[in-house]
Amino acid sequence: MSEACNHDCSSCQENCAQRDPKSFLEAPHSLSSIKKVIGVVSGKGGVGKSLVTSLMAIASQKNGYRTAILDADITGPSIPKVFGLTEKASGDDVGMYPVITKTGIQTISINSLLPDETEPVVWRGPVIGGAVKQFWTDVIWKDVDFMFIDMPPGTGDVPLTVFQSIPVDGIIIVTSPQDLVSMIVTKAVKMARLMNIPILGLVENYSYLECPDCGKKLSVFGESHIDSIAKEFDMKVLAKLPIQPEIASLCDKGELESADLSFFSEIKPLLDSMIG
Repeated sequence: MSEACNHDCSSCQENCAQRDPKSFLEAPHSLSSIKKVIGVVSGKGGVGKSLVTSLMAIASQKNGYRTAILDADITGPSIPKVFGLTEKASGDDVGMYPVITKTGIQTISINSLLPDETEPVVWRGPVIGGAVKQFWTDVIWKDVDFMFIDMPPGTGDVPLTVFQSIPVDGIIIVTSPQDLVSMIVTKAVKMARLMNIPILGLVENYSYLECPDCGKKLSVFGESHIDSIAKEFDMKVLAKLPIQPEIASLCDKGELESADLSFFSEIKPLLDSMIG
């Protein structure tokens, strides 16, 4: 602590032990109403985090909750594509307005602002973090029960910005069955605990492929380790998602909201417990 400290963390640039982590939190837009915020994270890329975020939001909406998705994966956005959204986000002097999916999910993504969705976002970390903050502070989120934040992989700048700037009520960690998953999950768990963010559970993607002829479950990416990992860290397994060509096809068509969500049976009790 500096000798000149006035105990006003909001105007201080020092990173001292006495700083209250809550002092970094940004207020949402004054017209926004958001009850619960859930971050969807992964320790590495390519495990289907954006897909899980989308399916979680769809499940939430189908269970009667008003739902939103904040796409914080600025350099790799995919949320508009899987929902078939071509409309651009609009704004006025009051604020910015999210793009609404067919079933009523409110979304914001950098691809909803770019004139061409194929344009790369070549920005440095602080600029990317600032954009994520603006999605929280400048967008008018109306009567949201659950907001899901699709975060970029890893434990770097943007996840840190989200955890420090947005009041996240819990995270869901997305994994895959490979042997290296234990190390990757451990990194995500340690970051969440370092930031005092509750871990709501694990979702394993690419868990198995069901043979269309005999119904046997084939472990294409290796045997699952998720149950032992969940036991090690005292976490709940929320879902084991199979490899389904139908899901990939629906994503490509922008029709993911019509997907079968029978493998997400644990989601409703989780949401009910958080909102109740």
